[in-house]
Amino acid sequence: MTKQEEAKEILRQLGVPEKQQAKICQLTLLALAGITPDSSWIDTTNDWMRIHDIIRYSNIQFGEQYAENSRETFRKQALHHFRNAAFIEDNGVATNSPNFRYRLTNEMVELLKLYGTEQWISSRKAFTNGHTSLINMYSSKKKMSKIGFCINGINLDFSPGSHNLLQKAVLEEFLPRFAPGSICLYVGDTAKKNLIREDAIIKSIGINLGNHEKLPDILLYNEEKNWVYFIECVTSVGPMSPKRFKEINEMIEHWASFGRIYVTAFPNSNIFKKFISELAWETEVWLSDEPDHMIHLNGDKFIGPRN
Repeated sequence: MTKQEEAKEILRQLGVPEKQQAKICQLTLLALAGITPDSSWIDTTNDWMRIHDIIRYSNIQFGEQYAENSRETFRKQALHHFRNAAFIEDNGVATNSPNFRYRLTNEMVELLKLYGTEQWISSRKAFTNGHTSLINMYSSKKKMSKIGFCINGINLDFSPGSHNLLQKAVLEEFLPRFAPGSICLYVGDTAKKNLIREDAIIKSIGINLGNHEKLPDILLYNEEKNWVYFIECVTSVGPMSPKRFKEINEMIEHWASFGRIYVTAFPNSNIFKKFISELAWETEVWLSDEPDHMIHLNGDKFIGPRN
């Protein structure tokens, strides 16, 4: 087998989905391991590398012709998944820093050195027993979109669908990170509009339901801070545009004193990019596939009330 074929076989045996066994993933593994077409896996190393270095290595050592603008493809198709699988680590600096780098974990290096030897099978089994395989991990995520969730101490079920899956991510991933201690005042379902609707609380804090039927996809309320999060979940339509921003503010009674936070949630950066020109200033953006980070559209502060 060629070194690329061997890399694919290694990924397959480590429980990597077929999409993450593609050529870019094979080349990424080979580059990070310092393996050339003529070297042996016993020579595996784990030098720190930028994505630029991985692309250059692939072009020089394996005769590829990837352009510099392929960096995001390498990151999304290979590096993101390899980190999920505990194959690699980064050096912990800011991702937009020119000093941001990846390398194989020491554990992965020791495993790869044994490929093709009698110790490979037992070592590979030990590795997979200690780490959830990507196939199982991603299969579990798919199942989660069809199972219930708990919010406000209530067990509920969303019907299947990408919009409801994003709403579920907001309640399970966004809320504890960026709205800890909040309760859900409202969330709808594509099959059942008012899954949660706390009319009494909504009215008491100064949101007028009488003149405005259309609430945002999700309303969260933090009583301690007196903040309300107005969240639109966008998979195809409906971001927090200037028009939507105005509509929501028209729902708020003039005497209401709560802080207002306006958020558009997207499943990923590709969907986000489609709506950049429609988003209102002084709002926030959250991507469910990068749950630890927020994008703040202008303003003199990070997340917090804008009034």
